Amino acid sequence: MRSLVCTSILLAGIAALNGCTATSTPTAPAPDAGWPYYGGDAGGSRYSPAAQITPDNVDRLQVAWAFRSGEHGKGFPDDAWNDHMTWEATPILYDGALYFTTSETNVVAIDAATGKLRWRHDSHIPKINYSDAASRGVSLWVDPQSQSDAPCHARIFAPVLDSRLLALDANTGKLCEDFADHGALDLLNGIHSTWKPGDAWRDYLVTSPPVVIDGKVVIGSSIGDNRGVELEHGTVRAYDARSGKFLWGWDPIPRNPSDPMYTEWNAHAAQVTGAANAWAPLSADPARHLVFVPTGSASPDFFGGLRPGDNRWADSIVALDANTGKPVWAYQLVHHDLWDYDAASQPSLVELQHGGRTIPAVIQSSKMGMLFTFDRTNGAPVFPIVEKPVPRDGAPGEVPSKTQPFPLLPAPLVRQGPVTANDLAHLSIGCHLERYKSEGIYTPPSVQGSIEQPGYAGGMEWGGLAFDPQRQVAVVNTNDIAMLVALVPRDRYDAQSDSKEYDGWDFSRMRGTPYGMRRRAWQSSLGTPCVKPPWGELSAIDMRSGRRLWQVPLGNAVLNHWNLGVPGMGGPIITASGVIFIASTMDDDLRAFDERTGKLLWQYKLPAGGQATPMTYAINGKQYVVIVAGGHGPLKTPRGDYVIAFALPSR
Repeated sequence: MRSLVCTSILLAGIAALNGCTATSTPTAPAPDAGWPYYGGDAGGSRYSPAAQITPDNVDRLQVAWAFRSGEHGKGFPDDAWNDHMTWEATPILYDGALYFTTSETNVVAIDAATGKLRWRHDSHIPKINYSDAASRGVSLWVDPQSQSDAPCHARIFAPVLDSRLLALDANTGKLCEDFADHGALDLLNGIHSTWKPGDAWRDYLVTSPPVVIDGKVVIGSSIGDNRGVELEHGTVRAYDARSGKFLWGWDPIPRNPSDPMYTEWNAHAAQVTGAANAWAPLSADPARHLVFVPTGSASPDFFGGLRPGDNRWADSIVALDANTGKPVWAYQLVHHDLWDYDAASQPSLVELQHGGRTIPAVIQSSKMGMLFTFDRTNGAPVFPIVEKPVPRDGAPGEVPSKTQPFPLLPAPLVRQGPVTANDLAHLSIGCHLERYKSEGIYTPPSVQGSIEQPGYAGGMEWGGLAFDPQRQVAVVNTNDIAMLVALVPRDRYDAQSDSKEYDGWDFSRMRGTPYGMRRRAWQSSLGTPCVKPPWGELSAIDMRSGRRLWQVPLGNAVLNHWNLGVPGMGGPIITASGVIFIASTMDDDLRAFDERTGKLLWQYKLPAGGQATPMTYAINGKQYVVIVAGGHGPLKTPRGDYVIAFALPSR
């Protein structure tokens, strides 16, 4: 089923592959279908009404065109490009063009039918180290008060790595002079930050596209984790889409005694604790004038002894009034986070058929492998959520939460129990289960070293889920590998971080706490996960009942090419014909699955890592599926500069 059409030409680097043809039965012209938002629509459902590509003909897909950005990390420090830079963009479609940010967060528009360049804007970012150098894409706003031929009638809002938000004319790529400082908004302005010009690292970034609602651009932030207690504040901010004027800000951590949540915090901790930022994409409900915000952990991730209590509204889903920035409702998914269990994916706003009625719902996927479903008008859980006791034997100075919330439905999609000898993979040499604490999900980090299952890379990560409104099915990919986390007493930190015994571990100082931290994937001496496969899966859930329909391994193991399921980054999309498209995996394949059964229908070896979420659209009678193949620094997948479109043959 692997498509080989034009592969050799593509790998040779030729950008336009329109001359490749195949003999086939003609297909009916497709009605136009768009993809104007990062998540397909403002609510991030990742669903398309396009239906020209079906389960019966998807195996005939071939490369329609390929665009190459020409960016390969030239001028960046080697460790910055190889270890941190990740091209995770999903293009958006407007007026026959695709818009996206490149791996270096330059902004590009290409023709959606041919892949030919329309314009390119160089953002001129400093070529330094960025703590989370992800590029996920752009947002579109069409000004209802301007003429269609006026400059910047349609604006592309593009976050770039050096903490600026650009406003560009969708037609020309020129900066919108009336927005902020001649088209560029400095997002460091008003943020507590220690960064200064000339520093070799940047730790306050914006890596996900903003949402635009009611003429406002609403944006979160990415903050370098685990540097210490006092980090940048994770304030969500709104700006006027025409002028760039600041309108409101909401900080998940209550700094002011007038905030209703202030009494739940230690007064000192409320002033000094940083982060709790929303680094994943936000969602918008224009009809209700609501912005849905997934927040992350308060700082630092793995020790909370200096921030006692639940730490609301970190690790929560929060519905903000788009006009004021004030919370309408909120629900905390993790109390007193010690595991880096950020709400890491875009909330999915759906019309859910449940209990004999249609509920305007929001589904939040989680790193814990659980789906939380709420009525988005008032935050009431659609499926019951119960508080269950969890392990509490934390390191000295730590006071973990007594309980954590668990939805009764759907059932968890990844392993959560304590790891036993029966859970170990056959090739588990050097795993040393006996050395580590493993008491199941929410085992606190320890000086001894704790097994974190699911790990801090998911469960579900930033790729989120896709929702089919016709069939009421949610599809989500999960990582199912365990991680090791150890707290390092301050007087031992330098010795451990310099020791060859801990090669391969990531160390963080967590300044202001009694401990540093080290962490890594739990791997055997051969580099394979210590727990049994599958290590990555694709699942479908009937959201009317919360019942799992199917779950299949996702991705081939590199050593033996067996479909064992491997970790990945990036999410799925669904089409009206019932085809699921997903890349994500470390084996660099783009795949198509049958939504009804989970059967693999088609796969294609990409020329570089496809750690991005695909998108699809139909123009001029033809449906296209597009994926960014740029590789992923942390996952060590092959780097590249490709945007590749697939379509059925014309004849």
